[in-house]
Amino acid sequence: MARVKGSVGEKQPVSFIERLAGSEGFCALFREGMSLVEEAAFYLDGDGRLDAKTLPRTEALAYAAESMRLTTRLMQIASWLLLQRAVNQGELTRHQAASNRHRVKLREQELASAPDLFQRLPLRLRELSLQSLRLQARIIHLDRLIHALEPAVAAPAPTPSPVEAQIARLRAAFAQ
Repeated sequence: MARVKGSVGEKQPVSFIERLAGSEGFCALFREGMSLVEEAAFYLDGDGRLDAKTLPRTEALAYAAESMRLTTRLMQIASWLLLQRAVNQGELTRHQAASNRHRVKLREQELASAPDLFQRLPLRLRELSLQSLRLQARIIHLDRLIHALEPAVAAPAPTPSPVEAQIARLRAAFAQ
């Protein structure tokens, strides 16, 4: 976080992550993520169905597991991107987006298959899965940056003890 001079001569913090979220870089990330969601949906509903029908039993089961994992990963990514866009467009505050009600809980997901089995799956499914893993890692990194820079929720002020208040009064009375 950098500091810049405010209107009354005092320094105001500038949040790099908020600038990043509203930047062309975020717009490109948003487009990339949503394009990947569309590509995966198009493949899984079209050529992917045909590819799955030609696979032997073990590979067909791996295909099913990998496609479910891919779909789950992409839905988390899309949810996170849409939430950040809502913040950028002023539909939600950063605080609202971070609340338990709205926050997207990103979980790192690995491939569902062992490497040798994964290599026997259709090329397009493998490409989509690997692209989604790379995108997921970038988004998790950004999410951690965003939430690391949020101001900590202030702890409630401790309530003064009645005994301490009485002791303070006694000290004040005897100090006179």
